[in-house]
Order: sequence, then structure tokens, then C-alpha cells
Amino acid sequence: MTATTAIAGQSDRWWLPLVEGILAILLGISFLINPAVTSVWFVLGLGFYWIMIGIIDIVRIFRDRDGWGWKLFSGILGIVAGLYIVSGMLGQNHPLGTAFAVGVAFTLVLAVMTIIYGVVGLIRAFQGGGWWPAVLGGLGICFGLAMLFNQMVTTMALPWSIGIVLIGVGIFLCVAAFRMR
Repeated sequence: MTATTAIAGQSDRWWLPLVEGILAILLGISFLINPAVTSVWFVLGLGFYWIMIGIIDIVRIFRDRDGWGWKLFSGILGIVAGLYIVSGMLGQNHPLGTAFAVGVAFTLVLAVMTIIYGVVGLIRAFQGGGWWPAVLGGLGICFGLAMLFNQMVTTMALPWSIGIVLIGVGIFLCVAAFRMR
């Protein structure tokens, strides 16, 4: 396949990123306009997605035995997490409570990851990486600690943050689609 054939094949599908971009913008606007309802539906969709991915991971064991232990573990974990979320959303619990609990867990993971990336940046700076990794590492640690110690505020702001990011990604995808065309 030559480079021109690859480019021609990509330009035929320019509408795919456009559709993805429009959907991302609409979902982002929905997060901004009605964050509670959108969060509930988003988390419910996430639960069903994890169930499907878990089943696919387990079925993949029968087609490809490489890494079967990891596939089994991730498959079971996906199914259990998905069932937990879906049962919380559709069961006796209040769906907004389940969505909030998932948001708190996401915020906790995000805060810890941000702190770890900050520490790695500081280590790079001390190993001769320059002052820029030190600045970013320090900011990362401060931002991660702020998220960690203000978890409820961060979790409450999460739908708006997701909405803004989705709108930005959507605009980027739409521009990229028209450039591909």
C-alpha cells in the first residue's frame, strides 16, 4: 500500500471523526446543562460497557491462550464492577448516589496518579532533566493533593470538567475531519 492509497482511504472516512466530534460536543453540552442526569446515564452506560468488555475478555481466552490469567482476571473484574454499578443504578439504591460513588473513586484514582506523575517529574528534574519537569512535577503534586484533600468538591466539579473536555475534544475532531476531507 502506498502513502497516497493510505491517505485516500483515510479521506474516504472523514465523516467518522466528524460524527464522533458532534456526539462528543452534544454529550459535553449535556454534562454542562444537566450534570446529574447525564452523570447517572453515563455511569450506567459505563457499567454495561464493563460487563460487555469483561465477557469479551473471558471469551478471548478460548481463542488465544496467551496471557489467559490476565484476561480471566480483567474479565472477572470488569463483570463484577459492571454488575455492581448496574445493580446500584437499577436496584434499591439511588442512582445519583451510585454515580457519585463512581465519581469519588475516579477522583481518588486521578488524584493519586497526578501525585505520582508529579513525583516522577521531580525525580527527572533532579536527574538532570532541567527545571521544566520540576515545575510541572511540583504543580502536579500540589494539584493532586488539592484533589485528594477536597475530594467532594472535586467530585462535584467532575461533570463540568468532563463536559468541557468533551466539547474541546469534539471541536478538535470536527476540525480534523474537515482537514481530512
